[in-house]
Amino acid sequence: MTTFDSFEIDARLKETLKTMGFENPTPIQAQAIPLIVEGKDVIGRARTGSGKTAAFGLPLLNMVCESKRKVQALVLTPTRELAIQVAKALTDHAKGLPTRILTIYGGASYTPQLRGLSSGVDVVVGTPGRVIDHLKRGTLNLSSLRLLVLDEADEMLRMGFVEDVEHVLSKTPEGRQVALFSATMPREIQRVAKTYLNSPIEVQVENKGLNVDHIQQRWIQVPERQKYEALVRVLSVRESGATLVFAQTRRNCAELSMRLGKQGFNADAIHGDLNQAARERVLGRLRSGKLDILIATDVASRGIDVNNLNQVINFDFPRETESYVHRIGRTGRAGRAGVALSLVVPYEKRRLFRLQHQLKTTITQYDPPTDLQIAEHRRLKLLRILKSSSLDLHGAQVAKDWIDELVSTDEWDLDTLALAAFKALAEASGVLLEPLPEDSHPRWAKPVNGTAPKKKPTPLGVGLAIPKGRKNNLTPAEVVTAMTEAFGIPAREIGKITILNSKTLVTVKEKAAEAIFSGKSDVQLKLNDEPTAISILTRRPPPQKRKELPLNANSKKDRSFKNKSKKKSRRQSRPRK
Repeated sequence: MTTFDSFEIDARLKETLKTMGFENPTPIQAQAIPLIVEGKDVIGRARTGSGKTAAFGLPLLNMVCESKRKVQALVLTPTRELAIQVAKALTDHAKGLPTRILTIYGGASYTPQLRGLSSGVDVVVGTPGRVIDHLKRGTLNLSSLRLLVLDEADEMLRMGFVEDVEHVLSKTPEGRQVALFSATMPREIQRVAKTYLNSPIEVQVENKGLNVDHIQQRWIQVPERQKYEALVRVLSVRESGATLVFAQTRRNCAELSMRLGKQGFNADAIHGDLNQAARERVLGRLRSGKLDILIATDVASRGIDVNNLNQVINFDFPRETESYVHRIGRTGRAGRAGVALSLVVPYEKRRLFRLQHQLKTTITQYDPPTDLQIAEHRRLKLLRILKSSSLDLHGAQVAKDWIDELVSTDEWDLDTLALAAFKALAEASGVLLEPLPEDSHPRWAKPVNGTAPKKKPTPLGVGLAIPKGRKNNLTPAEVVTAMTEAFGIPAREIGKITILNSKTLVTVKEKAAEAIFSGKSDVQLKLNDEPTAISILTRRPPPQKRKELPLNANSKKDRSFKNKSKKKSRRQSRPRK
């Protein structure tokens, strides 16, 4: 088995690798490192998270292990997040070396970058746009460049950076070494490699760079209007660890983050509208485990490398196979297991089947979680909280003394105190203390086994009238919130809400109406900080079958029907010209 000791690299690098706990290289590292050390141009094809940063990083640091305060190596990345990630990995591996590393990217101040370049650095990691800016300013000198690395070249092509990459390549000296790493090899990237690389050796450790068999892949068929409900159901039964949700646009990212936050999920978004400080703050919370759900666009997700990321959800299904591979590659890194779930609208199924064919893999269709599964998951979560609290003995004696003091009074007994504490903890954890619901699929879902869910008979509705409407700036959400808080009825008991100019009509179930009035004639609801009286408008009668009336030759309806039949027969009998 190949080890890092077998590579012809500086002893200080080997010692650092041992300190970090690395013993055996990954397949891409085992093949690429010796070739780059020998000075060969290399094309490395490997999926995201396969260890390719160290595959070019170790030979790069070996080349510049003696600092000359001149730019000897340049690494180009498609995004600022990936540039920061690569620079951090190089810095970790360069401990004990005098090598100086600088990161330059757009959206950040020029001052520290100019200061670093003027004082002299050995390695520059940057994005194409900012590198070109410094080249034009004359603050970046590549005359001493020995190695140029293009990281995730296919993504730079997709983002429209190919011309910028070629511009940088044209400014490098002859005889410099090039290492190009990419998960896929589109035709344009092949052209760049053929033009600028010198007899490159291709290293391929994945089948066509699109191997995703190590990730458990699923999909749910969902109507467009129910995508958010499906996302909430999936997130409600997720296990511990971070979840990355992909949305197509910045607007979708911000909207999903806001809506999930209002429902109690610990979620945040990262997209192009955020400045660099905000991006780093969000990613820092994700890495530290303080953030559970991150919503991101394809571009903003570059550089996200989180150890506890165990699930990727495609809220918006990607249009390209390469994009799908890059997305789900955020999980299942370095040999770990991962789960990828896609929400697929019916008209996107053809794209899904084409993707399966291109990847030569099977993506399993998955039923959305039912109400019963969600309720059971929340109860298990509550029990885990109780169990972990019982194992943590810190402050246990204070709690016991306090309980004894409460029980010693006539106001509390042990059973009542335990029930009150359990109820408070359940409410804080989002667990509804109600009987478990039936194990039925959502109405919009089509179960994988093909059996359609049985429709429950619609209960009789009770119409309520509220003397406030549009002119009072009343919204359906305010009505639902006010009724659930005032009367303690669940939101699912509230049906159609019609807001008119000066009044609002609400339909509730019979059971909810009984809970609201319970024999009272005058019931008030607090809306816009004002008490408002509500009243029963009407009870919806059960639907009745229409009686079929006997045909009457003298009725207008029957005469019109006969006239239409005569006209139709005349048209049919008329010969065609």
